[in-house]
Amino acid sequence: MATASSLSFRLRGFWRFALVVAVAFGCSEAMNRLGWMDPLENLYYDYWHQFAGKRRDALHTAVVAVDEQTLDDYKDDPLAFWQPHFASAMETLTRVGAKVVGLDYLYLVSAEDWLRKLKLSGNDTSRSYDSPFRAQLAAGNKILITQLVELANGEGRLLLPPRDHLYLLPQGINDLGVANLNPDDDNSVRRFLPVFDPDPGKPAVGFATQLALRAAGLDPTLGEWDIAGVKLPREAVPRLIGYVGPPGSVPTVSMRKLLQADALTDPEVQKLKGRVVIIAASDRGTQDRHPSPYSRAIFGKLSDQMIGGEIHANIVETVLSGQYPRRLPFAVESGYVLALVVIAALLYLRLHPAGGLAVALLLGLLCLAPAWFMFLDDWLLPAGRMQTALAIGFLTTLGLRLTGEERERARLKKMFGRYVSDDVVKVLTEGERPDLDGESVHVTVLFSDIRNFTTISEKLNAHEVVEMLNAYFSRTTEPILAEGGMVNKFIGDAVMAIFGSPVRHPDHARRALRAALLMAKEADDFKQWMRERFPDRGLPEFGVGIGVHTGDAVIGDIGSVKRTEFTAIGDTVNAASRLEGVTKEMKCVLVASKATLLAAGEGIVTGKQETVKVKGKDEPLEVFEILRFEP
Repeated sequence: MATASSLSFRLRGFWRFALVVAVAFGCSEAMNRLGWMDPLENLYYDYWHQFAGKRRDALHTAVVAVDEQTLDDYKDDPLAFWQPHFASAMETLTRVGAKVVGLDYLYLVSAEDWLRKLKLSGNDTSRSYDSPFRAQLAAGNKILITQLVELANGEGRLLLPPRDHLYLLPQGINDLGVANLNPDDDNSVRRFLPVFDPDPGKPAVGFATQLALRAAGLDPTLGEWDIAGVKLPREAVPRLIGYVGPPGSVPTVSMRKLLQADALTDPEVQKLKGRVVIIAASDRGTQDRHPSPYSRAIFGKLSDQMIGGEIHANIVETVLSGQYPRRLPFAVESGYVLALVVIAALLYLRLHPAGGLAVALLLGLLCLAPAWFMFLDDWLLPAGRMQTALAIGFLTTLGLRLTGEERERARLKKMFGRYVSDDVVKVLTEGERPDLDGESVHVTVLFSDIRNFTTISEKLNAHEVVEMLNAYFSRTTEPILAEGGMVNKFIGDAVMAIFGSPVRHPDHARRALRAALLMAKEADDFKQWMRERFPDRGLPEFGVGIGVHTGDAVIGDIGSVKRTEFTAIGDTVNAASRLEGVTKEMKCVLVASKATLLAAGEGIVTGKQETVKVKGKDEPLEVFEILRFEP
C-alpha cells in the first residue's frame, strides 16, 4: 500500500512531467502557428530536395530556352522585335503536337505600333511585321503572360500585352496568366498561387495554372477544378510546388532548334509532342532567375538558381500530376509531436541534465529520419518543430531542477550525505523520497558500543581519544554504508544505524546482520591498531558490543526550529539500544532479537540464546547470539 509520502512524491512527479509536456508542446505549437518555425522548416525542406536530387521525370512539360546560342543566331534583331521568331517557334510546336504553348515574355507595345510611331515612310513593315505572331495567337492554345507590379505610390497595377494582341486571343483574358512568382521571406520560390484574385472576371489566374487548365481541357472560369484527383479551388492560397528536380530536370530544347528548316525531324523537337511547352529566357544575362529549394548553400557550395520558365514548368507538372508536397492532417501531426515530447519528458526527468541533453540531441537527430523518408513520398513531417519542442522540453526540465527540484535534491544530499553512501543519496534524490514530516516505518536498528571506553579514555589524552574514535568509526561505518544503511548518529563511543529508511530495502534485517558481522570483524582487526598505536599504555583489550532489533519506528526530521536531525524514535530504537547492553551479560559480541532473525530469513548461524527482560518493555525478548551466515 502506497504511503502518503510516496503518493505525494508521485503526484509531484506527475505535475512536473505534465508541465514539461505542456510547455514544450504548447510553445512549439504557438511558434508554428505564428510562423516562427518557417525558417527552420524551410531549411530542412531545402536540404531534403538537395539530398534527393532529381525526384522524377517531368512527363507533362518542357521548356524552349532562349539561350546564348539562340541569341547569337539572331543577334542583329533586338529582342523587342522577336515576334516573328516566336511565331515561327510556336508554329513548329503546333505542328509537332504540343498541347499548349506559353510565352514567358511580356511586350507592353507591339512592334508594329512602335514602327508606326517612328513614321518610317515608304515601308509596309509597320502593317505586317506582327502578322505571323498574330496568326499564332488567333489559332488558340497560346497563353501570354501578365505581370503584377507595385507603383511608386504603393498601388498595384497589372501589366498587359498590347491591345491588338489581346483582341486576337480566342478566349480573351482566359488566354492570359499572371507570371508573378510567390517567393517566401527568404526570396526562395517554394509555393505558387493558383490564382491571384478569385474573381473570374479578372485576368488573375496564374500563368502555370492557366497552362495546366488548358492542357487538362478545363474551364478556367470555374470556382474549383479537379485535376489528377486533387481539388484545386479558385483561391489565392499558396500551395507547395512539387519540384521534379534541380535546375535542368525539366526537358529543355534550345529555341534555335525550332527555328531550323529541319526542326520537325529533330528528335529533341519531336519529344515535345503532347507536352505543355513554355518559351522562356535562359541565357546567363537574364534576370528571370530565382532561388529554389535546390539553391541553398550546402557544405559551402551554392547551387544554381532556376529560370522562371522552369519554375512555371514545375508548377504545371505539379498540377497535372497531382504530386503536391503535403502536410499531415493536423491531428496526426500534433499527435506525432506530442508522442515524442512525452517520451523526451519522461527521459529528461529521470536522467541527469547531461544525460537529458544527450537524449535531446539523439532524439533531435533521430526525428530527421522519418522526416526524410516521408518527404520522399511527398509528405512533410515537422523536423524543425520537433527539434524545437525537444529543446524547449529540455530547458523547461533544467529550469525546474534549477529553481525547485535541484534545490530540494541539494537539501536532501546535504541532509543525508553524512548518514548514507553516495549510492543511497542518488536513490533518494532521484527516486522516492522520505517524508520529513514524520512517518511510521518498519526498520531494523543497530547499536554498537566500545567496551571499557571509560577506562581507555582515562589513559589517553584528548587528542588521542579523538584520534582513536575517528580511526575506529572510519572502519566500522563502512559496512553500514555498504549495506545501504544509514549511520544515524554517534553517541559518544556508540554508533546508531538504521536499515530500511530512508531507502526502503525490503531485506533491511538481513542487511543489518551482514553489516553487524562485518563491524565485529573490523573491531577485532582494530585490536592490532590499538596495540601498535598505544603500546605499553596498559589499555584493556579493545572490544565492542552490537545489538540489533527489528520493528516499527517513527522516522522524521526531528528537533528545534534552529536545529533538526533526521532520526528514528520509539520502542524499537530503545530495544535495540538495550540489546547492545545485553551482549555484556551474554558475554558475546553480537546479538539480535527473534524479530530480526525472522525478518532476515534462513541461513543464519546462532550461538547462545536467552530470554531477557529489557528495560522499558513489558514483554521479554528472545535474544540470539549471531555467529555467521551459512556458506
